[in-house]
Amino acid sequence: MTNNNAIPTSSQASPAVDHESISRAKQHIKDGLATRRPWKVMFDFHSMGLPHNVSDAFSRIKTNLAYFRSSYAIVVLNVIFFSLIWHPTSLIVFAGLVFLWIFLYFLRDEPLKVFRFQIDDRAILIGLSVKTIVLLLLTNATFNIVAALVAGAVLVLIHAVVRKTDDLFLDEDAATTETSGLTSHPSS
Repeated sequence: MTNNNAIPTSSQASPAVDHESISRAKQHIKDGLATRRPWKVMFDFHSMGLPHNVSDAFSRIKTNLAYFRSSYAIVVLNVIFFSLIWHPTSLIVFAGLVFLWIFLYFLRDEPLKVFRFQIDDRAILIGLSVKTIVLLLLTNATFNIVAALVAGAVLVLIHAVVRKTDDLFLDEDAATTETSGLTSHPSS
C-alpha cells in the first residue's frame, strides 16, 4: 500500500548555497570598508588641539570634511539609527536606506555613471542625505530626526575643528576637486 500524503525526504529539497558568491560579497565589503579612513587616525589624541584663529578653524573643517567624509557619514547615520530605536516604522525605512548607502556610497569600486555623466562622491553623499532625511521625515518621527541631525552635525563639526590637519594627506584628485558634482566624461 502506498502513502500519497507522505512528506518527501529528498536531500535536494533546498537549493545549494553558492559559496563563491558569498566569498566575493565578503571580499567586496572588506575592500569597500578598507577605503574608509581608519578610526585610529580619526581619533588620534596627539592630533587634537584648538585652532589658533577662525581661518585656521575653517581650514581644518574643510580639510577634515574631505578627508574623513565617509567616517563622518557613518557617525551621523549611527546617531540617526539610535534616535529611531523607539520608532519601528522609521527604523524599517532607515534599514532600507542603509542598504542604499552601503551599495551607492560606501562599497562602490568605480565612479557612478549615469548616461554620459560621472557623478561625484559629494553629489552622491548629498543626494543620499536628502533622500534619507525626506523619507524619514515622512514617517512622523520629525523631532527625533531633526535632533539626531543636529547632534550628528555638532559632533562632526567639533571633531573637524579640533582635529589637526598637519598629518593628513589628501590625494591630488580630492585636493583639487571641482565644485560641481557632475562632470562630463565620455562613456567607454
